[in-house]
Amino acid sequence: MQPYHAIDDMRWMEERIGRRARWAYAFRTLVGAGVLLSFGSDWPGTNAAWYTANPLHGMYAAGTRETLEGTPEGGWFPEERIDLETALRAYTVNNAYAAREEGYKGSLRPEYLADLTVLDRDIFQIPASELKDVRVLVTIVGGRAVYESK
Repeated sequence: MQPYHAIDDMRWMEERIGRRARWAYAFRTLVGAGVLLSFGSDWPGTNAAWYTANPLHGMYAAGTRETLEGTPEGGWFPEERIDLETALRAYTVNNAYAAREEGYKGSLRPEYLADLTVLDRDIFQIPASELKDVRVLVTIVGGRAVYESK
């Protein structure tokens, strides 16, 4: 699933599919049913609208269900918001499992691929509404820095 789509598609979803929109991007309902969420960005898979490739924006969308401008206040179908740990796992451990690569990537462990990102703050110490503003300082892939902020 692409959680960013929820905060973009909500602009037209109810108008086009009516009350069935309630079940679009039903993150919490799926988790409650035991579904393992696997998140991505769909970038550059669509040209219908601009979609960010930034997983922090996806985690923001999944946790707030608000646009980057903060609307609607409280989120679109807020009962479907999920917590940060669930969203983070959907971008990391769960994706490794879905790709059958959980034995060597998806989490920080000895002998696993050293793919990680250093952020400008501890995302577990801030409100979900601030996730969209977190900056990436360094990205390491395969043990090598491939991005460093200026």
